[in-house]
Amino acid sequence: MKRIIESEELSGFDAMLGETITLFCMNYIYTGKLIGVNGTHLELDKAKIVYQTGNFTSDEWKDAQPLPINPWRVQIGAVESWGILK
Repeated sequence: MKRIIESEELSGFDAMLGETITLFCMNYIYTGKLIGVNGTHLELDKAKIVYQTGNFTSDEWKDAQPLPINPWRVQIGAVESWGILK
């Protein structure tokens, strides 16, 4: 899909800086506050790995475990889809 974007408008991950996002990756689901973006990686603050989602309309994940390192980095190439869920 192509669309026209004004040069000053942020798009993609840049537009989500500061938001708590969820990343569906090849093997895992990660969630956390997006605090950094570069050409290859995303940095999440207070990241969690989601082992069981539960109902997507629920306010909480059924099983989300905090990751021990802060910030947590995820390769952009591993991300299949993303958005703001919880």
